Amino acid sequence: MRVMRRWLHRLRYAGVAAALGGWLVILAAIIRNPWFVFTENAFSDLGHPGAVDPWVFNVGMMVNGLLIVLYSLYLVAVSFNKAGAVGGGFMAITGVFLVLVGVFHEGSPHHYFVSVWFFTQAGMTVLAWGLALFREARWRRVGWGFLGLSLLGSAGALVVPWPSIAVAEAYGILVIDVWVALMSVVTPYFTDA
Repeated sequence: MRVMRRWLHRLRYAGVAAALGGWLVILAAIIRNPWFVFTENAFSDLGHPGAVDPWVFNVGMMVNGLLIVLYSLYLVAVSFNKAGAVGGGFMAITGVFLVLVGVFHEGSPHHYFVSVWFFTQAGMTVLAWGLALFREARWRRVGWGFLGLSLLGSAGALVVPWPSIAVAEAYGILVIDVWVALMSVVTPYFTDA
């Protein structure tokens, strides 16, 4: 049991690894594709079969999706109420959809669906953890912050007239990254996982 707890505790870093890894994959794919214009394209264009080395983007998204699934196991382990466990489950689904972004590359029939649901599930994760923390007096301020981050992320994605899909995606990814960074600071205080 102690080995399992130590292993789960190490999964805490999988969220940060996925956040950093996502940007590294995008940067590596952009370097291989100098035609990419941030204000005109979508990040998924880097995984289209017509791109140079589309596998860099597609395999990178699959690996980062698996890191997110591993991170979700940590979130479920440290959750202290049902809303937190649901948030961990939503994070697992977020990771699965990111894997599917790599499987169903740009131009394939299911790409749009899995891309939209990656961001939707991530937003639901932040919302669920906001509700989980809001219910606990000790974590109420953090809960308010996560609820605000969830609403700001969703409203910004839907209301702002973004110049390109990549810019909107970067905004969504940054919202997720802020949440992961904050969670990596507060989750060690939840339990001794």
